Amino acid sequence: MTDVLIVGAGPTGLILACDLARRSVGVRIVEKSPGFPRSSRAKGPNPRSLEVLEDLGVLGEVLAASSAPLPMRKYRNGLPIADTDPYEGSAPTPDAPYDRGRLIAQWRLEEILRARLAEYGVHVELGAEVTGLTQTDTSVTAVLAGGEEIGARYMVGCDGGHSTVRKLLGVPFEGRTYEGRTMVCGDVEVTELDRGHWHQWFDEDGAVMLCPIPGTASGWWFQAGQEADAAGAPVPPSQESFRRLFAKHTGLPGGSLSNAALLSAYRVNERMADRFRVGRVFLAGDAAHVHSIAGGLGMNTGIQDAFNLGWKLALTASGQAGAGLLDTYEEERLPVAARTLDITSDRLRATLEAIRKPGGGLETAVTAETSGLGGGYRWSSLAQDGAAGGPAARLRAGDRAPDAPCRDAGTGDRVRLFETFAGPHFTLLGFGAGTERELRETAARYGDAVRAHAVDGGGRDGLTDDEGHARSAYGIGEDTLVLVRPDNHVALIAPAADHGTVAEHLDRTALGRSQRVSR
Repeated sequence: MTDVLIVGAGPTGLILACDLARRSVGVRIVEKSPGFPRSSRAKGPNPRSLEVLEDLGVLGEVLAASSAPLPMRKYRNGLPIADTDPYEGSAPTPDAPYDRGRLIAQWRLEEILRARLAEYGVHVELGAEVTGLTQTDTSVTAVLAGGEEIGARYMVGCDGGHSTVRKLLGVPFEGRTYEGRTMVCGDVEVTELDRGHWHQWFDEDGAVMLCPIPGTASGWWFQAGQEADAAGAPVPPSQESFRRLFAKHTGLPGGSLSNAALLSAYRVNERMADRFRVGRVFLAGDAAHVHSIAGGLGMNTGIQDAFNLGWKLALTASGQAGAGLLDTYEEERLPVAARTLDITSDRLRATLEAIRKPGGGLETAVTAETSGLGGGYRWSSLAQDGAAGGPAARLRAGDRAPDAPCRDAGTGDRVRLFETFAGPHFTLLGFGAGTERELRETAARYGDAVRAHAVDGGGRDGLTDDEGHARSAYGIGEDTLVLVRPDNHVALIAPAADHGTVAEHLDRTALGRSQRVSR
């Protein structure tokens, strides 16, 4: 029996598997397809997902295989009329090192994640279709199409919008499907276009969009409104239908488009499961929520689901935390999914309005909300505010923990806060010399489960906030304790004088059963 069985080997399942495996949790990940799935829809991680990928240790590979978002070139009646860069004037800041996402083929991102997973000795099991499941108070059993059974302590359905796991659980998937023209997409090769732009043709009777695929010499992501035949029925996507759409809207020869692959048609769906957990089985990614592609939040929301769930499953499976910690997955992620549906619906409406006017395009879908950097869980039972400033404070418990450049107090070397957060542990930051006692006792009590760092503590150990970026990002005035969760969200903010508050919080929420060294 394994600790966690993951069903579905897309980005959500792979992120979760990597996070569990690095925590030495027994994990199996199964995929019903006989070969590794390839998808053309998701175009890459947003800034918050880049932070997750950095924490997992694969950011370098992702950056090397991807490109920055491209300027968008808009056309009307086949002629270029406007170039727009949604990120013009944007730049990284000390607290947010990634101000924009990256373009990378989903299948390439999955290759990188599978390679990382393989370093932990875990491999995707292909051709393993789950057709049934049963669960008891202590375990879950999945039944595969061939009759094999897999036992696990927990199961996570990451198997997409048509999730078998969700259906087997009987969880409703309520919402709506947008009526109107269906979209088609696929990967194609085109040699007639400048690869320095994302080309967008919007006409009164349809649209074609072509974005170059990084890492290819002539590959492009193709999106368009689906053709209809004389009777008004949708024409199935094919290379010939893509060529007709291409020639009609671009004015270029249809024959210059070739090697169409990964073809699919879709309508915009907005649906969400009413529960993300049934006993020992969880839902994540598209299995839990689907929405418009406007804003590019589909894959990214799934990545955040996985990063939220991974550390909670790991602590529970290892016996360090009680089962109540797992309740906070739905408590935190279900409201985020509902908000994501609202954001993407709003961005879709705005984009459809924008493209009716010459010069309007997909940049309308890009807002601060789609970066993922503003999300958090202030309402969570895991969030505890106690510092000065209260509800008016810039940073509160539940928020994403900001980055900041500091220096190693001993060597003087540059150290980013994200470097101290990276890995399967809590991080306790003690701002000011007054936090020394709490840092020392927390380290002794919890060992490697909590990494304690003094910031401007006055000694040669810890960090020096020499430029003030950390204090600014965290809104620190007087000596303050900040506890950061393993998924890099703030768990607690408290004055240094509140002795014992860190241990009380950890024992109550996440590490109450851990093996501790007495004071």
